[in-house]
Amino acid sequence: MTHLKMHSLNKIDENISKIAALFPNCVTEAKDDNGEIVHKIDFDMLKQELSSTLVEGREERYQFTWPDKKQAILTANAPINKTLRPCREESVDFDSTENLYIEGDNLEVLKLLQETYLGKIKMIYIDPPYNTGNDFVYEDDFRAESLEFRKKSGDFDESGNQIVDNYTRNTESNGRFHTDWLNMMYPRLKLARDLLSDDGVIFISIDDNEVENLKKICGEIFGESNFIADIIWKHTQQSKNDERFFSRHYNHTLSYAKNKSGLSKFSFKRTEEDNKNYSNPDNDSRGDWRSGDVRSPNYRKTLCFDIIAPNGNHIHAPENGWRWSEESIKEKIITGEIKFKDDYSGIIRKIYLCDQDGRTPENLWEGENFGTTRSAAAMIKSMFEGIQVFDTPKPIELVRKMMELLSSKDLGTNNNTDIVLDFFSGSATTAHAVMQLNAEDGGKRKFIMVQLPEPCDEKSEAYKAGYKNICEIGKERIRRAGRKIAETTIQTGGGMENSGHSLDTGFRVLKCDTSNMEDVYYTPDHFDKNDLFKSNIKADRTGEDLLFQTMLDLGIMLSSRIETKKINGKEVFCVEGNYLMACFDDSVDESTITEIAKEKPYYFVMRDPANSKDGDSLITNFEQIFTTYSPDTVRKIL
Repeated sequence: MTHLKMHSLNKIDENISKIAALFPNCVTEAKDDNGEIVHKIDFDMLKQELSSTLVEGREERYQFTWPDKKQAILTANAPINKTLRPCREESVDFDSTENLYIEGDNLEVLKLLQETYLGKIKMIYIDPPYNTGNDFVYEDDFRAESLEFRKKSGDFDESGNQIVDNYTRNTESNGRFHTDWLNMMYPRLKLARDLLSDDGVIFISIDDNEVENLKKICGEIFGESNFIADIIWKHTQQSKNDERFFSRHYNHTLSYAKNKSGLSKFSFKRTEEDNKNYSNPDNDSRGDWRSGDVRSPNYRKTLCFDIIAPNGNHIHAPENGWRWSEESIKEKIITGEIKFKDDYSGIIRKIYLCDQDGRTPENLWEGENFGTTRSAAAMIKSMFEGIQVFDTPKPIELVRKMMELLSSKDLGTNNNTDIVLDFFSGSATTAHAVMQLNAEDGGKRKFIMVQLPEPCDEKSEAYKAGYKNICEIGKERIRRAGRKIAETTIQTGGGMENSGHSLDTGFRVLKCDTSNMEDVYYTPDHFDKNDLFKSNIKADRTGEDLLFQTMLDLGIMLSSRIETKKINGKEVFCVEGNYLMACFDDSVDESTITEIAKEKPYYFVMRDPANSKDGDSLITNFEQIFTTYSPDTVRKIL
């Protein structure tokens, strides 16, 4: 049963729908007087459609834009007063692991990672929310509130879709237009690019609804010249009878490089199936070979010539000509790469197995090597005692293949110490894939997972099983996958010891939170004399909280080894040996500072002694002590 509209017909909407039906290229997205995204008519374009001569209008230029694009750029560049707080109780092997699981809005987390991980990420894989018409949980400043939008926008059709006009609706393919989705993605991708290493690559899974728009914004951010491929992943083998026109069996994975010109050639390891057509029937000294194409892919007159066989036969060129020039063919005959058929009726090109450095990947990924949504769902279900805790996981095979493309050819050189980032972590497939591949090839790849603690639906199986948000599912999956991988590796006797370093299946949990510092730290002009001896650090923050904010400020890897020791009864943090030493206890005295200075750390950080009664004299002595014992130490105070 549907409700009556209880108002007269909106003639403007009706007229727009009529024009849009005739001239869909004249409909664009814009903001109305209330700041809401609506469809409007591009009158300059409409004039041109109705004119037989060139209509003068605004200057034309090639561009891709949408409402609030400038605000999206501003949002990416704006600083934030946030920090990452460690959570030991939810971590696994906190003190020894080099993997990170970060809870928080990924836009804020990406900003916090900028200084520390700038240019250090080898691979990014993300599976962002598709534009299905549902509200996004990423509430950036430029995004209209869902309830406000719904109140101001008017009618809904019989299926609950919001009616913008009679021509365009908020269907699955539209999703309250494209603007919200673009504004959500643009700043995150902009920040992600800066984190990639010069030979880094990003892979982004997406469906048909936004693939064109995603490619346009990636072209802007990464550069069109750095586009690598649109990989088609066949995610299902089953036909969907509920589809109206076609059963959609694939999704896209767009891949872009930070700098494609410096990227190594992609290849997969060769399998027996890849090599089955190679043999050596003529006992060639170079080993197995197969025949290759000798024809030019395109017609070229200069490549159309006869080849004279040793018996005098004239071997005529194919329709498009030969693949090589006459001089090149003569050289290849001498080297043996080209041989004549036994009856001298043609030539054979030899492609040697020894020359094949892996197998060049195709841009169509299907079958058991790349997994399916069904196999991924089955894996999650089996890991959680038959409970389907996550509806749309990606298979680990898919992410694993991406990592294989970027893996070092020589494991003995660096043991693949690449950092892999996923800032739409979801069920933590990427973390699972990293651990699994490390166990199999002896690599030491590290992962950084970022996920908003999005609440689970109270009616879902996950919620009923005790998982209140997506982060709880992701962390538990990593724990379970890590235990299983470690057990399997020990049983098979491989991969556990790589240059004396055991397989890392742990992770440090960090949570995005407000700054550790009181507001007066950032706004000293508002200082009150009554606050003279009050701490500038929030009361609920621990020394380890302060340490991680310090590491972020100094650009020290958040996976760095951390040890603590007591010096004169004070707790001192030592990061990567003595690279950073920090003491955040109150009333640090001169003797403690002297002992620390004798350790000659690269950095030393302590609380601001100005907040204590003897602060001025302690600061003076602090500098003198380090000048005496460790003049090169970089000294900082909070």
